[in-house]
Amino acid sequence: MSDTNAERAQATPDESAPAETPERDAFAVIEALNAENSQLKDRILRTLAEMENLRRRTEREVADAKTYGVTSFARDMLTVVDNLTRALEHLPAEARAAAEPQIQSVIEGVELTARDLESVLGRHGVKKLDPKGQKFDPNFHQAIFEAPDETLPAGAVSQVVQSGWTIGDRVLRPAMVGVSKGGPKAAPKEEQSGE
Repeated sequence: MSDTNAERAQATPDESAPAETPERDAFAVIEALNAENSQLKDRILRTLAEMENLRRRTEREVADAKTYGVTSFARDMLTVVDNLTRALEHLPAEARAAAEPQIQSVIEGVELTARDLESVLGRHGVKKLDPKGQKFDPNFHQAIFEAPDETLPAGAVSQVVQSGWTIGDRVLRPAMVGVSKGGPKAAPKEEQSGE
């Protein structure tokens, strides 16, 4: 029996160790739950913020896809517009006036096709740039020569060699332009004296 007494002595808790009271145990559980609650709130707020950012980014990407999705097609169509415009520009006015009715119908058909093509491109956000007389802007224009022009100030677009086009707020193709070296300098303003 001495063995069983020794086993009982080992099995009973140590009387010298401080016993945890139910109040301390409950307090520790509450603290742990509060910490876990804070962590979960933080995770939820971060997840909500990430979802909101994703929603905004997706909306922006969808809007960009709608606006710029036709970019490569529109760029290809610009050569068609250019060819139609060149065909009409190279037709002398005398030849057009003297043309037979069938030829005039063909000319009118080409004009109508060019206008329709430009309007269809416009409906899809592709706009033609007409910079003649405007200040040269390297973001929208590409200078191919500089020539004296007495009617325009220096740095203004004096001639448009090839039209430029934009899609949305981006340049699809810059306008090929000639830039004025400038006309006569403006006379300096006379200072008025108050005497």
